Amino acid sequence: MKYTVMIPAAGSGQRMGAGFNKLFLTLGEKPIFIHTLKVFEADPFCAGIILAVKNEEKQEIEAYLKQFDISKVQAIVEGGTERQYSVAACLEAYLEDGIVLVHDAARPFIRRAVIHSLVQEAAAHGAAITGVKAKDTMKLAPAGIVEETVNRDYLWIVQTPQAFQYEILKKASDKAIADHFLGTDESMLVERTGHPVRVVEGTYDNVKMTTQEDLAIGEILLKRVQQEENT
Repeated sequence: MKYTVMIPAAGSGQRMGAGFNKLFLTLGEKPIFIHTLKVFEADPFCAGIILAVKNEEKQEIEAYLKQFDISKVQAIVEGGTERQYSVAACLEAYLEDGIVLVHDAARPFIRRAVIHSLVQEAAAHGAAITGVKAKDTMKLAPAGIVEETVNRDYLWIVQTPQAFQYEILKKASDKAIADHFLGTDESMLVERTGHPVRVVEGTYDNVKMTTQEDLAIGEILLKRVQQEENT
């Protein structure tokens, strides 16, 4: 089943300590976001990509798209000050009525099988997110004092992509903006409309490149992916 993926790429390198957009940092010989785009470029079920970027970075990003033969980008829109606003801009640029995914540009190790499972769940039920089960003991300590040890069997560490029928996500996005509500992910916006969100189990290597430590892990994961492709 076909889908379109929306990728907010207008962030900064604050936590990475890069002093510029961390997506331009390289893994191997390619910028982080190019590795991410390559996953969707190679997926025959991906009908297109919509990017949200900073205006001042648009030309540089377009140059990278040309250099690395990324042909599925249908639109490049101006990103907002928050991820939620960038995704809203992507939704405005989407001209169809199908399944849309939202994916972090800094998660280059998403697996195609997970993407396809998400698309199937969203097609059948309207909304689906990927995540992995918590492995550590989890405690609730809102003031730095433990109030409860939470049953980790019920807890998921949420990742992207997140997949939705377009109308469901568009309605949730519009409502959040009208209510001046700022969520941490697209699922949170959909949840507050009352629509149930399914969880698809992902992989622990779907790491978001956020810190220098993540970048070091990314180099290891990239070598593993390259080895898998060569076998």
